[in-house]
Amino acid sequence: MYSKKVIEEFSNPKNVGSIEDADGVGEIGSTVDGDIINISIKVKDNVIEDVKFKTFGCVVAISTSSMVTNLAKGKTIDEALALDNEDVINALEGLPEGKDRCSGFALDALKLAIEDYRQKNK
Repeated sequence: MYSKKVIEEFSNPKNVGSIEDADGVGEIGSTVDGDIINISIKVKDNVIEDVKFKTFGCVVAISTSSMVTNLAKGKTIDEALALDNEDVINALEGLPEGKDRCSGFALDALKLAIEDYRQKNK
């Protein structure tokens, strides 16, 4: 059973879309689950000032993508990199058993976007 917060984020996801002139983009896909998550970020003075996602996937993939973008927006790069699966699960008020590993995909996409940003700004 999904928490009210998971249903809320799935039904009304925040930060949907992509940033056309993104400073960093990360995409990850799982052949096992079929989820594909793309996250783009805009960074100013080492702070993620905007973040968007596009996700093709299940309830958990969409709700965690929305929550990861919510959690990352306004954080420094290092603060965003410090986010972990527990932060996402707690913000969503829990996930059904067996679905907690799915929540890590959005974090992985965010970390790839940050890595892309860092590569472009060496």
